[in-house]
Amino acid sequence: MNAQAETRTNPLIWLLGLVAVGLLVAIFYAPVWWVSLTAPNYPPEAFPDGVRIHFHVNGVFNGCKKVKKTEIEEEEALNCVHEMDTINHYVGMYPIAAGAPIERALGQFLMVFLGIMVVGFVIPRPGVRLVVMGIAFAALALWMYLTFFGTDGLKYENEGYLSALVTALDQEANDESNADLSPGQELIRRLKASLAESEHKALQEETAHLSEREKAIAFLKSTYEHDRVVSGGRMAPWNGSAYQVIAWHYGKTLGRYFNDPRQIEPMVARLETALKGVIWGLMGAMLLLLWGARKNRGLLYWLLILVPIALPVFFVIDYSAWLWWFGHTLNKMGAFTVKPFMPTVFGNGKVAQFTTHSYPYIGFFLMLALSLVGTLIALLRRKALRGAS
Repeated sequence: MNAQAETRTNPLIWLLGLVAVGLLVAIFYAPVWWVSLTAPNYPPEAFPDGVRIHFHVNGVFNGCKKVKKTEIEEEEALNCVHEMDTINHYVGMYPIAAGAPIERALGQFLMVFLGIMVVGFVIPRPGVRLVVMGIAFAALALWMYLTFFGTDGLKYENEGYLSALVTALDQEANDESNADLSPGQELIRRLKASLAESEHKALQEETAHLSEREKAIAFLKSTYEHDRVVSGGRMAPWNGSAYQVIAWHYGKTLGRYFNDPRQIEPMVARLETALKGVIWGLMGAMLLLLWGARKNRGLLYWLLILVPIALPVFFVIDYSAWLWWFGHTLNKMGAFTVKPFMPTVFGNGKVAQFTTHSYPYIGFFLMLALSLVGTLIALLRRKALRGAS
């Protein structure tokens, strides 16, 4: 094999590599999938797209738009994430924020991880590749460690993810869930709600000068410390690490409608174990890929481009798995009892009086474009390596 020809630079591969990295950036910010619920009690005049939500790499966001009609006046768009949670909880489904907590928290790191893999693959010289990937992976590992285990690590998370966390907490359980309270209990509930509203307004005034990221962190900290007081100090003091916030947020989300500690605590414990496993697993994968990057052949070398190519497949598998979890992890405290079911992954489905719509969106088509670009890079690199034989 001609070693000089094997490490020759191909300008087209470099150009396609830059396009692939740009697509990864776009994928991170674009909605990847959308889901909508339509029903007779959600007329198209008020809900032109039904109760719609958008799935992003870093969270689930409102897909409903502000309705502008003569007969309808809205100061702001209905938050359809909350609306869908309210609908789903009647059959015992957990809130949407309970889904994919690890994937959403790691979204920014996974996109950078894939970007490093693409860059590493297009670099033809193994020595240069090792240096570039080694420095990049070291920086990524440090960033991950500081975010998840460092004090105030939450500040290294992206604004969209933090916003999604705040949105998930900024919601009270449906009032009908309090229908069985005694007059005294109802009074206490109302007093607590009033106090919480006053504290929220005070927090808004105190943080008015801060950036949106800082406001989100301040809100999360205030809510955490409030919960710590309510718990009688059983919760650990706030340290601001993403690991601490994710575990607490997950437990709080699970208990929004079905607050049963006997069920929630084991689920939070499993999340904590899985989160640590995934983080350290990613760091181990970095070392493994560096080992494979020593030469221009072998499975580990080709994984540098094959994994980004398969991103749409990974997304659909993960998305489907979480839909299965939602449909098969129904809490018995739901108002209605239904058999476990598989929500619609793609197309239209029917659940009770609701028609469900589930379709890919901009981000998924960008993933498909990434697969195409990655395939072209792989074919060009394969041709170059064969020519060097």
